[in-house]
Amino acid sequence: MRKTITWAFAFRLRQYMKASLWIMPVFGLAFGVILAECAIAVDATGWPPSGWQYSASTAAGVLSSIVGAMVALLGFVVTIGVLVIQQATGTLSPRYMRLWYRDRLQKTVLSTFIGTFAFAFSLLRSIESNSVPDLGVTLAGVAVAVSLLLLLVYLNRFTHNLRPVAIADIVGRQGLRVFTQGSAAVRGSAPAPGTDYPVPHGAHLTPVHTTSGGVLQAVNVSGLVNTAARHDCVFVLPHLIGDYVPPGAVLVAVHGGMTAVDAERVGGLVALGPERTIEQDPAFALRVLVDIAIRALSPAVNDPTTAVQVLNHIESFLCTVGHAPLPGRYVLADDHGRSRLVLTGRSWEDYLQLSVSEIRDYGATSTQVCRRLRALLEGLLGMVPPAHLPAVRAELALLEESVEQSFSDSVRRAIAQTADRQGIGGRNRSE
Repeated sequence: MRKTITWAFAFRLRQYMKASLWIMPVFGLAFGVILAECAIAVDATGWPPSGWQYSASTAAGVLSSIVGAMVALLGFVVTIGVLVIQQATGTLSPRYMRLWYRDRLQKTVLSTFIGTFAFAFSLLRSIESNSVPDLGVTLAGVAVAVSLLLLLVYLNRFTHNLRPVAIADIVGRQGLRVFTQGSAAVRGSAPAPGTDYPVPHGAHLTPVHTTSGGVLQAVNVSGLVNTAARHDCVFVLPHLIGDYVPPGAVLVAVHGGMTAVDAERVGGLVALGPERTIEQDPAFALRVLVDIAIRALSPAVNDPTTAVQVLNHIESFLCTVGHAPLPGRYVLADDHGRSRLVLTGRSWEDYLQLSVSEIRDYGATSTQVCRRLRALLEGLLGMVPPAHLPAVRAELALLEESVEQSFSDSVRRAIAQTADRQGIGGRNRSE
C-alpha cells in the first residue's frame, strides 16, 4: 500500500484503537502469560528465599482465589461501564460516548485485571506436590494489591467525572487544545500576503470524487501541500471538517497542475469515517457541550442549573476563539510561500451561533438561563475584537426578543433581562 493511502488507513486504525476496549486487555493477557513463564523459570533456579515459600495446597488455594476474584472484578467494571453508557446517553449526550471509550485509566484497569487473571491461571498448571512457583505466588499477591488500588482510583475518577459539569470541563479543555493546535498549524504554513493567488486564474479544474460517503474526520495537511507543490497545483477542499460527504461528491478540487494528479493518492490524504471526531474538529467539542445543556433544559430533566454551569465552559471556549483570526478560508503555502491548499473553516459567527442559539431556544422560559446568556454575551462585547461585535449584538437582540415573547409580565421580564453570571443569586452587572 502506498504511503498516501496508508495515511488515511492509519488514521482510521488509530481511531479504532483509541476507541477499542479490547486491544489493551489482550496485551495484558499476553503479558500475564509471559510473566508467569518468567516467574516459573526464576523459581527453577532456586532463587526465592525461604520466607517466600508456600506449600502446594496454599499456593493452589491462593491462585484459585485470585482467578475467581479477577473474574468477579471484571464483571464489576463491565457493570460500571453499562451504567456509564446509560448515564451518558440518557442525561448527557450520545456524542460523549466516543470520548469515554478512549479513557486510558479504564483500559489500564481492564488490562491489569485480565493480566492478573492470566498470570495466576498460568501458574496453577505448574503446581505439583514437590514444586511450587513461590515467586509467582508472591507476585500474584502484589498484582492483586495493584489491581485493587487501580479499582479505587477508577471508582473515584468516575464518581466525580460523571457529573455534567466535570464532563463539560473535560470536553471544553479538549476542544480548546485542538483549536489552539490547529490555529498554530495554520499560522505556521500561511503564505505571505500578496505572494500568490489561492487559485490560479484560468487554470483547469480536476475534481477528485469520493467513492464511499462518510464524515470528513481529518486531513493530512502537510501531505496535501507537498503533493500540490510536486504537481504545481492548488488543492481546494470544499467541505468543512465534520461535514458528511455523500458518495460520489467532490472531495478535493485540483486547480492547475503541470502533471496529472493521482486521484487515489490525493483521496488517501483525506480521512472519512462514520462519525465526527475531535482530533481536527474543535466545534465537535462545542457540539457536545451544547447537547449536555439542552438535554438539561428538556421538560423531562428540567435542570437549568446544569445548563448555566455548561455555559461557563462555553464562554471560556468563545473567549479563546474570539481572539483568534477566523477568516472562514485558510490558504496554506509550501516552503517557497506559494499557495498550495485552501481549506474551508468556520467563522466567528458559526462558533457563536452554535454556542448560544439552541440553548436560547430551549431555555427561553428559564429566568436563570436567560440571565446567564445575557451575562455571557455582554461579557463578550468587552473582550472580542471590533470585527466580532456585530455578531454578538445580533445574538443579544435575539435573546431580548426571546425574553419579550416568553415573559409577558413586565416585572418578570425585567428580571429575566438582567445579566447574572450565576443565573440567579449572583451580583448584577449593573451593581
